[in-house]
Amino acid sequence: MSGDAIVKERLQYLRNQVNYLKAERSGLRTFDQYASDMRLRKAVERTLQVAVEACLDIARRIIALEGYRYPADNRDTFRVLMEERILPQPLLDPLSDMAGFRNLIVHDYAKIDDEIVYGILKKRLGDFDAYAETIRIYLTGD
Repeated sequence: MSGDAIVKERLQYLRNQVNYLKAERSGLRTFDQYASDMRLRKAVERTLQVAVEACLDIARRIIALEGYRYPADNRDTFRVLMEERILPQPLLDPLSDMAGFRNLIVHDYAKIDDEIVYGILKKRLGDFDAYAETIRIYLTGD
């Protein structure tokens, strides 16, 4: 695949969202600082949601363009990319977890755990970078 404009656009969007999250992360020293700032919490939650949405959009677009099997749900979207040897197996679980987290934010928003969100912000942003790099390599054939 030489590169699809929609995939490239979503990759840039994903990078922008992750850069925002990294900037917010760099200013945080403690969980209490995060938990006490409702505006920041809501911004981080929403940005994580749309970052996961961008990952899903990218995966769905590749699946459609390549004619791969239709995924059963959001988590399965990443499994399809792994089955097609686009996504390395070690990224499957973190991305599947992110899809589940996205579902929680969208559908079960009253149960959002600030400690989990903070943990993702502090420790899991690299999963988005790894995914973006995997897709970049896929697009360019490097």
